[in-house]
Amino acid sequence: KKGNYSTAFEYSTRAAELGDAAAHYQLSNFYYDGYGVKKDRGKRMHHLEEAAIGGHPSARYNLGIEEWNNGHTERAVKHFII
Repeated sequence: KKGNYSTAFEYSTRAAELGDAAAHYQLSNFYYDGYGVKKDRGKRMHHLEEAAIGGHPSARYNLGIEEWNNGHTERAVKHFII
């Protein structure tokens, strides 16, 4: 994809450091897709969790999907109903 991912990553990182849930969610996507950074599941999950804690609904849903795919049905359901 076309775009200035390094600058977007830099600004998202700054916003995440200030506690912005949407920025954490965006960083999780950077690490998932590998745009501007090397794919990293651990960092992706960290930012996804931070975004979910901050109230980001898509992050909460994606955490539920991750738990479901890993066989943690009860944890997945908890994410879905929050």
